[in-house]
Parts: sequence; structure tokens; C-alpha cells
Amino acid sequence: MSYFEPPKVIKTEVFAEVPEKYRSGGSVRAGRKRSTFLEGPSFDREGNLYVVDIPNGRIFRISPKGEFAVAAEYEGDPNGLKIHKDGRIFIADHRNGLMLLDPKTGSVASYLEGPDHLERFKGLNDLVFASNGDLYFTDQGQTGLHDPTGRVFRLTSDGRLDCLLDTIPSPNGLALSRSERAVFVAVTRANAIWLVPLTARGGVNKVGLFIQLPCPGPDGIDDDGNVAVAHPGLGVVWLFNSKGMPLYRVESCKGNMITNVAYGGDERRYLYMTESQTGTVLRAEMPTPGRAMYSHS
Repeated sequence: MSYFEPPKVIKTEVFAEVPEKYRSGGSVRAGRKRSTFLEGPSFDREGNLYVVDIPNGRIFRISPKGEFAVAAEYEGDPNGLKIHKDGRIFIADHRNGLMLLDPKTGSVASYLEGPDHLERFKGLNDLVFASNGDLYFTDQGQTGLHDPTGRVFRLTSDGRLDCLLDTIPSPNGLALSRSERAVFVAVTRANAIWLVPLTARGGVNKVGLFIQLPCPGPDGIDDDGNVAVAHPGLGVVWLFNSKGMPLYRVESCKGNMITNVAYGGDERRYLYMTESQTGTVLRAEMPTPGRAMYSHS
């Protein structure tokens, strides 16, 4: 039984594809060899799209024309990426913690290895900036329904680290609501999106279920007033309104492993998607523009 009208379908097109010269080699993960696995899309102010390549420790920079270049390569497992309003590029690295990329030199350095000097993170996954410079990120590790101890942290602009939640079965992507009074968290092993209200003093209160999805997922999410949710395995991105009603289904034209999303292009009217099964970046023109992922102030 469905309580809603079927969501309208939006078609995608291929924006860019990892060149063959970057596909040789690759790492073995979960018994399978991957030549590349794209995640963490984020735009800089010049319109370049940065994505991470998890199994090879690479950061790609894709020009507005769809041309790939290696922005950085290092010993790590980059999983998420976001760009600060001052131009610094922060990486959620599953192996090393929070990393910092200098886009001018390509150097990658450790920024934060764990909550304190005695503890390392379980395995960071994704991150997002608030307009005031606070950084929210998920610490997923190998958590799941068997071990619901995944965490969401906030690193304030003045350097204070707060653990907002530590009872999540596999926190993955996350996004702030337009008002920045709540955080949406993709809870992969529960096939759900949680809504995490933020209190006036910076805590959380009455965390609830925003969306319950019918099959495995979701992964990265982005918020533009509506909530765009990447659903790996189905090859779609769902667009829900602020009340959780499904509005659109964005369908992959190539591959079924859409892992993350970001708005960009002219007036941010396009939704860009990393499709990791084929090493491509897809895009679709959306009915309304998305929000900027960082402040332009």
C-alpha cells in the first residue's frame, strides 16, 4: 500500500567518466578488485568538481567540461569530501580520520585522528559544513544492527569537538536542513534517514525516523529544502520534501551504484551523482536549484 502518488521520474546523463589511464591496478576490497570507486562530490567556487577515489587514495578534480585530473594521491581511504568557505578541502578518511588537502600543492595532512589522544575514530564516512564554519561528520566504522555504536560529531569553528550521537547502526551520508536546526543522517544498515533536531545550546533532542526505505541503502544525502537521497543498488536518487513525501525519482542512465550527490552547474540547477559501479559522474537538471554547500561570505 502506498500513501503517496508515484514520484515523477527524472532522467540523467553522463557528465564525466574516469579515463582508462586511471583505471589500471586497483585494490582488493571485500573479495573484489576495484579499479576505482567514486564518492564525496563537492564543488569549489571555480566550478570544479572534486570526488574521492576510495580504493586508490586519490582525489580527482573534474573541470566544468568534465576533464579529470589527479588533485592528490596519498596513503589512505578517502570516503567523503567537503570544501570550506576559505578554500581548504576536508576529507573524511576511513583509515586516518579527518584530513586536510591543500588544493594548491596537492599535499594531504592529518587534521584530527580521533576524539582524543587515547582514541581513534572508528572510520569516518562523510561530512558537511554549516554556514558558521562548524563541521559535522559521521564515524561509521564497521557498525550496523549488530553494533549500533556509530557516531555523529560536530567540530565547531573554534575547535571544540562534540559527540552528538553514539547509537547509530552505520551512519553514512549526512546533510543539514535549510534552517540548520536539524541534521539528516543516512543510516545505511537500517535502510533509513534519521532526523536529528539540534537544540539552541548545541545538543540534540528527540531524534526520529524521517524516511524508512524499502531496500538496502541509503548513502550520501544533500539538502536543498527538499532532501536528495542516493540509494546504492537501486541506481536512483530519491527527492523528498521537508515532510518526507517522495517527489521525484532520479534514475541512473549507467550503473546501479549511486553513492553520493551534490548540486552544481548554472545556478546550481543540476544534481551531480557519483556512480561508482562504472566510475562515472552523472547529472540531471532539477526542478529547483540546490543550496550552496558552503557560505560565500
